[in-house]
Parts: sequence; C-alpha cells; structure tokens
Amino acid sequence: MRLGTKGRYAVIAMTDLASHAEQKPITLTEIAHRQSLSLSYLEQLFIKLRQKGLVESVRGSSGGYLLAMSPEKIRIRDIILAAEENIKSTQCEAASLQSCRGQSERCLTHNLWAGLEKHILDYLGSISLEDVCARRISSNGCALKEAVA
Repeated sequence: MRLGTKGRYAVIAMTDLASHAEQKPITLTEIAHRQSLSLSYLEQLFIKLRQKGLVESVRGSSGGYLLAMSPEKIRIRDIILAAEENIKSTQCEAASLQSCRGQSERCLTHNLWAGLEKHILDYLGSISLEDVCARRISSNGCALKEAVA
C-alpha cells in the first residue's frame, strides 16, 4: 500500500504553512518554491483543504493562506483525507458483503487488510501537524515527548 502524491504533498504543504505562518498569509508560490512542488498542483490541493476547513484564504496583494485552526488541532489523517487520498488496503467496498472478486463472501484475508487500514488511519489520527513541525515523531513512528533538534 502506498500513499499517493496528493496526500504526501498536502501534508508537506500544510507543514510548511504551519512552520512559516506567523499570523501573516503565506502564498502558494512561497510554499511551492521552498518545497519544490508544482504550483498548479498546490492550487488544486488548497481548494480541497479550504473546503474541508483546514485553511483559510486571504485575498489581496498581501494575501495567501493561513491555517484555519491551531496546528495541534489539525490531524495528519484529516489532511490526507481532505486531499481525497484514500488509504485503502482492500479492493472491495467497505459496506459490501461480497468479496473484491464478486464472490458471495469475503476472502479469508479481508479482515487482515481492513484491520491494517484502520491501524494506519488511527496512527495518522494520533499525530498532529504540530507534532510533525516540532519533530516529535521518531523514525520508527513513535511519538516523542520532547522536540528533536
């Protein structure tokens, strides 16, 4: 299972925004330049992030984007889901009683993959944007008590 570019870019951009916004709007051009991301791709992502209430847009010559709430309230899961990135480990639909191959029952491994999907979403839901910005996530994925320099 792989996280696609929508989710990864959205998290990168939101982390950049949280790290550089000192109560002044940040332009997507600034984020694109600092993170080496496509400006047009960021524009599409930020429409979705704004619609989901994670960012606010400010118009005008000194306009740009601000976080809609504090970074400790924004969960990484919410950013990824706002970017319409699916974290899906099964091929069948969640509400379906049939298997991914159209059989009358689910395959023997269905619950294994569905459980993995739940753990991934729970993990991403346990981490805030603030945790990422403060480097409170270790390389093995565990949350750290103190920020890492």
